[in-house]
Amino acid sequence: MNKRPNIIFFFTDQQRWDTAGCYGQKLNVTPNLDKMAEKGVLFQNAFTCQPVCGPARACIQTGKYATQTGCYRNDIALPLNAKTIAHYFSEAGYEVGYIGKWHLASTGKEFDFKTKPVPPERRGGYKDFWLAADVLEFTSHGYDGYMYDGRMNKVEFKGYRADCITDFVLDYLKTRDGQKPFFLFISYLEPHHQNDRNRFEGPIGSKERFKDFEVPGDLVGTEGDWRENYPDYLGCCASLDYNLGRIIGQLKELGMAEDTVIFYTSDHGCHFKTRNREYKRSCHDSCIRIPMVAYGPGFKGGKVIDELVSLMDVPATLLACGGIKKPEGMQGRPLQELVEGRAKDWPKEVFLQISESQVGRAIRTKKWKYSVVAPDKNGWNDSCSDVYVEEYLYDLEQDPFEKNNLVDDPAFADIRKELAEILKRRMAEAGEAVPEILPAKAKQA
Repeated sequence: MNKRPNIIFFFTDQQRWDTAGCYGQKLNVTPNLDKMAEKGVLFQNAFTCQPVCGPARACIQTGKYATQTGCYRNDIALPLNAKTIAHYFSEAGYEVGYIGKWHLASTGKEFDFKTKPVPPERRGGYKDFWLAADVLEFTSHGYDGYMYDGRMNKVEFKGYRADCITDFVLDYLKTRDGQKPFFLFISYLEPHHQNDRNRFEGPIGSKERFKDFEVPGDLVGTEGDWRENYPDYLGCCASLDYNLGRIIGQLKELGMAEDTVIFYTSDHGCHFKTRNREYKRSCHDSCIRIPMVAYGPGFKGGKVIDELVSLMDVPATLLACGGIKKPEGMQGRPLQELVEGRAKDWPKEVFLQISESQVGRAIRTKKWKYSVVAPDKNGWNDSCSDVYVEEYLYDLEQDPFEKNNLVDDPAFADIRKELAEILKRRMAEAGEAVPEILPAKAKQA
């Protein structure tokens, strides 16, 4: 196909990979995504690079690690001089649009757009169409809320939030005249918890519809708040899937389906307060493993990619969809290399930076999870450290739900040493100073 495809990035917030049928969910939560995976490409082992909202978004927009942009935690604005994927698409002749949650315009009280319109210079280059809220969970609930359009006018909506955002998406698609290809970034809030209510707000009826869920293995025998929240969490995911189906239907109706790549993924997962006092910000798979499915030109054939892939690979992948070469200094690699079978020396691990709950770093291979923490640093105030202490080691083949921490087991000292060297290398590749990594203190008797 000589014509450059349209590209829709369908981005969810806090969605675990195992909410989808194509990843093993037994309830009928994601029929549309499952069909997309059957026809397109399923990335079986996909992971975030930073398990918190703002930093993950900064990584996707720039192709740089959170410490490279300075957006290492929430509430730090993307630098005004940051070059984003929107800029690259614009330079290549694409129309660029953004709908939904932005989360990259505010820095404390210095630049506070959490409930105000985001000015044009803080929109990361999305200059052709804009309908967003910087922190959507502050301007809306599961039902009803508001965003701001490109002229900074308040646009209110009534109804279930995911449905309303999709209504705006469908309106946008109807205005495309086909003269230029478009890149549309859709950033939903679901299935993220509603901050001011500290619960998940699925569509009315979710508690009954999904009450017969199978407890995910990592949650079995834990406290947390999944018992009261998981049915609504699945309800949120089902709503996203319903709206994915609406978008696909609209593309077919407009005759654009075969010329459009749809890329579906999330910023991080959710551990339901079983690993720390919140829902994310940990190295565990419940928190870092995400769904990732693509369909459209270059992503067809019902392929399943088994290699480990990172959210950091997404920016280069999206640009490659539009025929744009990976820019100098951009991290990650185009996933097309794997899809087309031409990848050489694909990384055997994914690398994570963890903030807010701690200053942490981790790698995950197919067999091992290894993470370190800076005990004398503050996860909100500090982005990195010169010294880390080993915190977790899991054998994922023997212990897929990460119940047995081997970090101070002397039988695995050589494994930890080997993984520490890989972690140091990945930190250096991300532009960090190579740290000292100390062994974990033996467990108290």
